[in-house]
Amino acid sequence: MRTASIITAAASIAAAAAIGTLALPPISANAADSAIVTIGQLKAQGFDVRVDRIGSAPLSQCDVTDVRNPQERTEFVRVDRFGGRDRVVPIVVARTVTVSLDCSSR
Repeated sequence: MRTASIITAAASIAAAAAIGTLALPPISANAADSAIVTIGQLKAQGFDVRVDRIGSAPLSQCDVTDVRNPQERTEFVRVDRFGGRDRVVPIVVARTVTVSLDCSSR
């Protein structure tokens, strides 16, 4: 069952790669959102979050100004199938996204 899930996920990613898009789940990047909440949501979704910020205020006082540049790194993995016809499928091994913060004093 796990192999089927991996293959299904890989097929979805391959389709997105084929049309040149990577669907980023809806994360609102407005000033009302806490930087801590936004970063936490992205990490919970499996992203390695990169942060660029302006200012030196604590993270709890920063405003999210942008969420951008989602990227996935894939590797091709051979999937053994019964009957001798192996397949090679892309598997996501890393996901990164950049969050921009305004931490300047108010």
